[in-house]
Amino acid sequence: MTLTPAVAVQDLKKTYGKVDAVKGVSFEVQPGEVFGFLGPNGAGKTTTISMLCTLVNPTGGSASVAGHDVVGARDEVRRNIGLVFQDPTLDGYLSAEQNLRFHAELYGVPRHIVGDRIRQVMEMVALWDRKDAKVMTFSGGMKRRLEIARGLLHSPRVLFLDEPTVGLDPQTRAAIWGYINKLRLSEDITIFMTTHYMEEAEYCDRIAIIDHGEIVVVDSPEALKASVGKDRVQIHTGDDERAITALRQRFGIEATVNEGAVTFAVAAGEEFVPRLFAELGQPIRSVSVSRPSLDDVFMSYTGSTIRDAEADDKNAWMRAMVRR
Repeated sequence: MTLTPAVAVQDLKKTYGKVDAVKGVSFEVQPGEVFGFLGPNGAGKTTTISMLCTLVNPTGGSASVAGHDVVGARDEVRRNIGLVFQDPTLDGYLSAEQNLRFHAELYGVPRHIVGDRIRQVMEMVALWDRKDAKVMTFSGGMKRRLEIARGLLHSPRVLFLDEPTVGLDPQTRAAIWGYINKLRLSEDITIFMTTHYMEEAEYCDRIAIIDHGEIVVVDSPEALKASVGKDRVQIHTGDDERAITALRQRFGIEATVNEGAVTFAVAAGEEFVPRLFAELGQPIRSVSVSRPSLDDVFMSYTGSTIRDAEADDKNAWMRAMVRR
């Protein structure tokens, strides 16, 4: 039996004036899957989610969520999705329970089940004991957990999480994902998330790497790391350009400067290091070797690390503002 995809996207595009924010992306998300969009800020992640959640009309292509077209059946799409925005949208002057009751009213949750459902989702994110407290008294992590509970309240088939742990410390991010994994066991739900945190993408069943509005590759985290097949070596030298030239001439290795270090990929990196010191012909201040990570995957497929891509995007934006 073939299941209908929870999300199906074909050649989806979004253009703002002369800017192509999303350049014809295509992919499918299967029911019950945790699917991630991994990419730097400005890559097109939020724009894509906004189209899938009917907040923005596509310029071209098509998409369906829970079997409903995002343009032709907007109301049906909205009934079947939950959405946790990147920016907080809770009312700080209301209690946690009041925020959820307001949401239940908007989504038409039957009144005879609202109380039990609120308790269920708040216990799921360990906030039931704070149900009467005003949201303004909550920490950033508690607010995020409450937003996830709110997104689940009307029992959606697809939950969209747009940068669900942005701005939170690593310990709180890990705790949030503990709650998300727990809800997978208790709710029949598909999760579609965006992130630029590599460690967060590891929680996904599959990842789509998106850069400059285009999907570069889609696969599981382990398969993507296996596709790189080489260790990542970073060296700090007195002259990066000479070191890059020497790597090319002596070893046939193409290197780039990423995150302030000369970076390249090589098989059996630890075994290569002694040869590097002996034959490079350039002083090496320090060296590090790491097994393939999702950051290496991103660099392998796009030519830069995700942090450098964000820095380049920010610099381009600043140059554009100066020209104005």
